[in-house]
Amino acid sequence: MLVDLDGQANLTGIFVSADQVEKSICNALVEKEALPIIGIENNLDLVPSDLNMSAAEVKMSGLFNREMRLTHILAKVKDNYDYILIDCPPSLGVVTINAFFAADDIYVPISPEILPLKGMLMIENVLEDLREAKPELAITDVFITRFDSRKNINKAVEEVRKQYANVIFNTHIRDNVSLSECPGANCSIFDYDTKSKGAQDYLNLTREILERNK
Repeated sequence: MLVDLDGQANLTGIFVSADQVEKSICNALVEKEALPIIGIENNLDLVPSDLNMSAAEVKMSGLFNREMRLTHILAKVKDNYDYILIDCPPSLGVVTINAFFAADDIYVPISPEILPLKGMLMIENVLEDLREAKPELAITDVFITRFDSRKNINKAVEEVRKQYANVIFNTHIRDNVSLSECPGANCSIFDYDTKSKGAQDYLNLTREILERNK
């Protein structure tokens, strides 16, 4: 199952149109409504997001036990799935903290540039604070995205490998036109161009994740 926590709803838009989303994860988190699960393919469900999630931080600020909302929600359905993948917003507010508490593993995509490295330090600092409530919290694995061997980014890549030597995947997601185009076509990279470098890289990354989790 895929859970979209991002108010931009990019993950949701790959599989369904906005007018197909009657209820979103926001309704479950804020209003305690039933989890809105949409079947999108055989053996694949989606919990959609919408623009209401952009205001979820404010709406959840006064709620009791707000950091554990997602954990309690997913506990009711997790036994129905082999894997639940949670797509987080690009911020470290209460919504992302909900994901940290709900998750067994934390995978962080990072582009080979200096600013994302600083963002990783922020994630590490937040996780350190949260370990008082969940001691096992840690970044499980890191993978490099938007990799282009033609660009002068080798120093940044080496810095990532140095800092996260024990948890970085061997697979890099190469910068690829098809990866940029497929969201506009409202489909995954595997439906858009299964022979593209992007599809090959994400398939290899998936295999590497499964191998590490044996």
